[in-house]
Amino acid sequence: MFFLLQAAAKQSSPGGMLSMLLPFILMFVVMYFLILRPQKRKEKDRKALLARAKKNDRVVTAGGVHGTITSVRENEIILRIDDAKDVKVKLDRSAIAAVLEVSHEETEEPKEIAKESKETK
Repeated sequence: MFFLLQAAAKQSSPGGMLSMLLPFILMFVVMYFLILRPQKRKEKDRKALLARAKKNDRVVTAGGVHGTITSVRENEIILRIDDAKDVKVKLDRSAIAAVLEVSHEETEEPKEIAKESKETK
């Protein structure tokens, strides 16, 4: 029996080895396009969301806490949860799960400055 397997192995051609590896290569390609690529895109979008978080944005944390950002530092944020009692929580920036409402106060100021500078020229 062992001799038959050795004889079959000697008779196999290099094309036979390629045909054995082809299904594994195809599985890897399919896994890349169905799993790995979308996961990298989601991670890129999440990093962009965390980088855009700024003061006065309304956010939801990973724990489900809703609040408004009052201060942003490099790796942490201070989140105001209750206005009436002035409850604030210090969280890691990665705890933000979603931004509900983006503050437009800071984005409108440069437009006004640009308009004023055009009018003075």
